[in-house]
Amino acid sequence: MGNHICIDNTKEVRRVLIITLLLNIAVAAAKIIYGYFTNSISITSDGFHSMFDGASNIFGLIGIWIAAHPPDKEHPYGHRKFETLFTIIIALMIFGACFRILEKVYFSFKGEDSHAIVTPLSFAVMLITMGVNIFVARYEAAKGKALKSDFLVADAMHTQSDILTTTAVIIGLIFVKLGYPVADSLAGLVIVVFIAKIGYEILRKSTDVLMDKISIDTTLIEVLVNKVDNVRGCHDVRTRGSESATYVDLHISVDPAMPIEKAHEIADRVEDTICKEFPSVVDVVVHIEPEGKG
Repeated sequence: MGNHICIDNTKEVRRVLIITLLLNIAVAAAKIIYGYFTNSISITSDGFHSMFDGASNIFGLIGIWIAAHPPDKEHPYGHRKFETLFTIIIALMIFGACFRILEKVYFSFKGEDSHAIVTPLSFAVMLITMGVNIFVARYEAAKGKALKSDFLVADAMHTQSDILTTTAVIIGLIFVKLGYPVADSLAGLVIVVFIAKIGYEILRKSTDVLMDKISIDTTLIEVLVNKVDNVRGCHDVRTRGSESATYVDLHISVDPAMPIEKAHEIADRVEDTICKEFPSVVDVVVHIEPEGKG
């Protein structure tokens, strides 16, 4: 039986989170300060929503730091599921943002909120901050896919919810300027639907990881392993984990007369082949069996 541990890319993921954290803080500060200055509930709320992006980056830095700890006696498979835990926290934060928006909408319909002061600067602030969010979402999503990080991909989806929010706010401001203040509240309702959908998708993917749902098509692994020299068969392939940390175990059949040392070398080649083809794999366990006994 062989075992192989692959190298992760935690430092690069951490660097991406720090960059996005700084940008998210700048966006949130601009919206909140200007929102209070113009008495705009929608802009202020959007600013607080942006703060969730910054908070999620902080949670991500903490979660990845914990996940990067090597396996120990009590956690032989490492601590990588902490990243999934913090991904779930992002989903809960998104649902929290939905509640805040609904709360604002409720008070607006009751007429308890005064109208916002809408000026050309209002649109400039929202368009500029939306441009920053678009950059952050694309940058983080691209890095997340390249680094196979569930957290970065989820966080990019969260930032996309901020883009939707800002778009709705801009539309609301246009109608408020035209004399329809209720448009601000209606835009809030639309925002809730889109944000809740994103939160649900993140929560569903995180649950799949916790439930050890298959993460790589086992047929692909079987075809790959069967191409390795001296492998007579491959079966009982199992995969679990996430896109950033996948665990694989499988059985291979070899010549019954083959020396143990030679069989072990084949197992090593199988492990190296899988890790090379699937960069997200962090651990491979190969069970060696004589042909005809599997």
